[in-house]
Amino acid sequence: MLRAALIKGVFQDSVTLMVLSRDLSAAPGVNRVSVMMGTPANKDVYRETGLWHETLSAATPNDLCVVVDSDDDDPAAAEAMAAQLKERLAELARGSRRAGYPVARSWRRARALLPDANVALISIAGHYAFEPARQALEDGCHVMMFSDNVDIEQEFELKSLARARGLLLMGPDCGTAIIRSAPLAFSNRVPSGPIAVIGASGTGIQELTSQIARLGGGITHALGLGGRDLSERIGGISALTALDLVARDAASRVVAFVSKPPAAAVKARILEAMQALGKPVVALFLGERPDRRNIGAVHLARTLDEAAMLAFELAGTDERASSLPGVAGRGICGLYTGGTLAAEAALLLAEALELEHDAAHAEGHMLRSGGHRIVDLGDDAYTRGRPHPMIDPAARNEMIMGLAGDPAVGVLLLDVVLGYGAHPDPAGEVARAVTALRAARGDNSPLVAIATLTGTVGDPQDHGGQAAALQEAGIVIADSTRAAVMLAARAVSAQAQSQDTPPALLAAMPRVINIGLRGFADDLHANGIRTVHQQWQPAAGGNERLQRMIALMQ
Repeated sequence: MLRAALIKGVFQDSVTLMVLSRDLSAAPGVNRVSVMMGTPANKDVYRETGLWHETLSAATPNDLCVVVDSDDDDPAAAEAMAAQLKERLAELARGSRRAGYPVARSWRRARALLPDANVALISIAGHYAFEPARQALEDGCHVMMFSDNVDIEQEFELKSLARARGLLLMGPDCGTAIIRSAPLAFSNRVPSGPIAVIGASGTGIQELTSQIARLGGGITHALGLGGRDLSERIGGISALTALDLVARDAASRVVAFVSKPPAAAVKARILEAMQALGKPVVALFLGERPDRRNIGAVHLARTLDEAAMLAFELAGTDERASSLPGVAGRGICGLYTGGTLAAEAALLLAEALELEHDAAHAEGHMLRSGGHRIVDLGDDAYTRGRPHPMIDPAARNEMIMGLAGDPAVGVLLLDVVLGYGAHPDPAGEVARAVTALRAARGDNSPLVAIATLTGTVGDPQDHGGQAAALQEAGIVIADSTRAAVMLAARAVSAQAQSQDTPPALLAAMPRVINIGLRGFADDLHANGIRTVHQQWQPAAGGNERLQRMIALMQ
């Protein structure tokens, strides 16, 4: 049997009503209870799910609809359930008065209670979300729209308005954002750090920020865009604004970008903006398999874990690069005793700097392009009549000293290989050669030396002592060939970090007017974020014609 009742003029958000429906459905003798607002869309849901009752015909969008499906033929069942519902709503109201943050019934009142608010978090039904979002933008607030099912033309209009006013519209259907540790909607508690995350994928942002945290890294901000932002119709409007914001934020030294597959023209526009950012960027377009690894300073990832690892490594590289002395020359010279290490360095450097790879490998040159070179000193050209350089490093020491007359080289890449059969003190040989080189070049031609150390603590050369010898000589030890190449490329590119005043949105904790789901305001308040909750309900009883007339008069 289906019984229904209406509670007139009581508006509640959908999540609260879903929880109440679940709890009331547990009552004895009840198959199911459904509590929803009397909007046209919800009435359609009642019809589609077989719970329609003629009593609902009189419901307005400001009325609560209570439908009880039970085996009991008691005509008072729905009224009894409505009485229970009223008591539960009264309990919620009593709890809300103890919430610790102000509650307002209008945008103007909310603004008066929090005059320096700069973010509106909107989580009402998408059918109604346009006007509150437009009002917030016109009032100078950035907007995060958790609301979904917003018309795409309305989205375009709102994002165009936001862009024209220098504001960011995150959404519609944006579930995740973090601004200076402030959690907006669905987000995780992650450490602070130098990585800014931008995404047109809510769970993509959550997974990416969580993996960065597990690696030991941290983020400055995570800015959501909404799933349609990179569509052909929207054109990446919010993505471009978000990139503009992090470009001017000195604390955001590396950017990680994740989205579902974008429209081709929009992807090209976004990549162009990334290359002009002046900061390393990791870009992940989910579902695509890029045929190259780098486009300038943009690193293309294939998976979320790869994107997280790249962003973490780039952040570490950036931190180390900031402590390196300046270099006079912009060339990179790699002198390797291990052929495989030389080949890997050549491949990675060619990708990082977009160089033509030398397939001939003449005279052991694994790479010779753009003023850069990587040489395999174990090649036959260098071992005729001489011991392998891992046994006798004299040939490499000579080539290191040869750089004294080559001021165009600013970075020297080296490998130090330990183990049985190798020289008893390869690090000491390298340290002495580099020290002599720097003395010969003088202060006017500084050079950065970066080495990888291959071996274990059980090797006869004493791994710890070898590392100490390199460090005492001012040689940077990289954890891998990839890390060494990334650091070398960064050293010669000399990217200047933004010294601009951070944009207002990112300069301080946001001040938020929450419109819709009460739980979001609870989370913000619990995290020390100044918050006002606007207890929203449809204007004019939900009458769209009257709403349009009111909007025109404002």
